Amino acid sequence: MRIARFDTAHDDVGPRLGLVSDNSIIDLAAHAPDLPQDLREVLARGSVARERLEVIADRGGPGLPLAQVRLLAPLAPRKCLAVGLNYRDHAEEMGSAFPKHPIVFTKQVTAVQAPFGPVHLPRVSDQLDYEGELVCVIGRRCRHVPRERAAEVIAGYCVGNDFSVRDWQRRTGQFTMGKSFDTHAPFGPWLVTADEIEDPHGLKLATYVNGELRQTSSTDKLIFDSYDLVTHLSQAFTLEPGDLIFTGTPAGVGAASDPPRYLRAGDEVRVEIEGLGAIENRIVPEPSATAFID
Repeated sequence: MRIARFDTAHDDVGPRLGLVSDNSIIDLAAHAPDLPQDLREVLARGSVARERLEVIADRGGPGLPLAQVRLLAPLAPRKCLAVGLNYRDHAEEMGSAFPKHPIVFTKQVTAVQAPFGPVHLPRVSDQLDYEGELVCVIGRRCRHVPRERAAEVIAGYCVGNDFSVRDWQRRTGQFTMGKSFDTHAPFGPWLVTADEIEDPHGLKLATYVNGELRQTSSTDKLIFDSYDLVTHLSQAFTLEPGDLIFTGTPAGVGAASDPPRYLRAGDEVRVEIEGLGAIENRIVPEPSATAFID
């Protein structure tokens, strides 16, 4: 199944979930009003909710044209985790040794952005970079997961872009600030459930900037794959339904070019992963107004 979160401009229903089929989306608010309209809550309900969705998917029926809806981030995670230098060719291009253990950092949840939403060019930096990535979505609350059972706790996969502000990333040994600017974690365009993906570690990945191919690789080049990461992370803390893991990016980032090729306002960045779809984000100047939130 492909589970999306969306809204439309012509009604006042608000954001809700839908099942994507071909070029249409089945509105779950209309077809399954008994289900939560929050994907984290749906995942937390486990097999009961999944079976309900499968019945709706099998039954099919008319849906809204995808062209008439706005796709939102599939869910609002409680944890947004990410992994650095997780492809050998990327470690090489950055002049780094291959890691012996996953290099884990967090992206603050306020960085989450819609799959086709605008991404801010920071007011405080001109070193914005792209990183096309496979995103793993946790489906079950778990701790100390052995690798042979890691697939059981993964709900599915998305396409992601780990936008990075390189000078802020390099300021200290911790990546969090440079990886957590608002809007810098777009993902989607929907959650593809794990049963739809025969092998998540054999998917082609490509990143384009203004139509120019910048990254091309396969998830079989990951140093630590999704199952390794679930096992590693769950030794330290509990993973919960809806937690995200950005699994790392291959070679071809702007920072590794000579001279560096950082993003500018107006650039369009597209990430595609085989079987999962694509996300595309336009770079826009960060709003200049100071924000005070009461």
